[in-house]
This record gives sequence, structure tokens and C-alpha cells, in this order.
Amino acid sequence: MPSEFTITRSVEFSETDMAGIMHYSNFFRYMEAAEHAFFRSLGLSIADPRGEPRLGWPRVHASCDYHRPLRFEDRVEIRLKVVEKRSKALTYEFTFRKADDAAGTDVARGRLTVVCVAHHPDGTMRATPIPEAIASLIQVDA
Repeated sequence: MPSEFTITRSVEFSETDMAGIMHYSNFFRYMEAAEHAFFRSLGLSIADPRGEPRLGWPRVHASCDYHRPLRFEDRVEIRLKVVEKRSKALTYEFTFRKADDAAGTDVARGRLTVVCVAHHPDGTMRATPIPEAIASLIQVDA
């Protein structure tokens, strides 16, 4: 059962600001991309339309601390670590590092807490326990 997952991405020109540094908001996009890839690695989808009720994973907490800049064409490793699993929520920590940095210096550190919700036909959504078929595949990093 995985508790960690890593993806590598390259910073695109469109993700940088006028100073040539990756815009802070893109760290949140990278966290989301890592989360989606993590679910795919488990044979799941973050947005599986087949289930009844349809599940969603809205964010109830998101944060990021920035230590060093990323620039166009920098390759960055994003490591997702599951640090908490409650009956209805998951909390991930993310570590960003330049892929070619032998010292392994953190570029940024982020955190997301997501809640499992059921989408109902009337348009409402309500927190629901994480289905066992999903929860059993996810382990908390000790």
C-alpha cells in the first residue's frame, strides 16, 4: 500500500512570471497533478463518473512555503506523502526539489487536505466515508 508517490515535471514558459520565476499559483497545480497521478498509480481516478453516488475530493486546506525559485525548463520532482488518513479525509505533504540538484535542496513544501464527498442528484454534496476499496489502497507514512 503506497504512502508516497513522486512525479517529475518541467517548468513551462507560460508558468513563469515577468521575472522568469515560476508563479506561486503553479505550485498548487503541481500538487494537484501529483495527487491525480497518485490516484492513477492505484488504478483509480480522482473523478470516476461510474460510482453512485459520484465522489469528489474538494480541498479544505491548501498551503505552500517557498524556499527557492524555479525557472523555465527547470525539472522539478514533486513528492507526495500521505501524512493523515481519517474516515472522510486525506492530508498530503508535498516536497518540491530540482531534479538535477544532487544536494536535494527543497524548493518548496506544500500541504493539502481533501475531503471525500458524495455528489447527490439534487446538486448537493456531503462529506462521506472514503470507500474501503479506496482507503485500503492508501497508507499513511509513518
